Amino acid sequence: MILNQTAEYALRAMAVLTAVSPDERLSSADLARRANLPTHYVSKVMRRLVLARLVTSQRGHGGGFALAREPSGIRIIDVLEAVEFQPAEGQCAFGVGECNPTSHCALHPAYTALHATFLRWARETMLVEVAPENPASSAPSPS
Repeated sequence: MILNQTAEYALRAMAVLTAVSPDERLSSADLARRANLPTHYVSKVMRRLVLARLVTSQRGHGGGFALAREPSGIRIIDVLEAVEFQPAEGQCAFGVGECNPTSHCALHPAYTALHATFLRWARETMLVEVAPENPASSAPSPS
């Protein structure tokens, strides 16, 4: 149930966008630097977020990315769904295929509870709640 790379990158990019002023846009390069994302991956992730209408995009001078609405109105699950992330529901935590509730592995009760907790958190947590404290910091760009 750990986030895949695309979901993690989407959340990081969206969290950074929460901290910019509503009239400011971040270029792909600036967003990549601030969110500590590989620059070649930013456009892929951002395209999905634009299609989901969570982010707006503008080309040209002064262009870039901005949130499409207030971060207090965007849930974590909205971001995850935009990049088609689905928690591994029904998969066995031990990797033995499909989870069988009647004949389950030793991790089934704990894993089921963890999955439910994660989904509840993603549905109830708003993007504004995970905004970075200092988004303008110069994080090194990953290679």
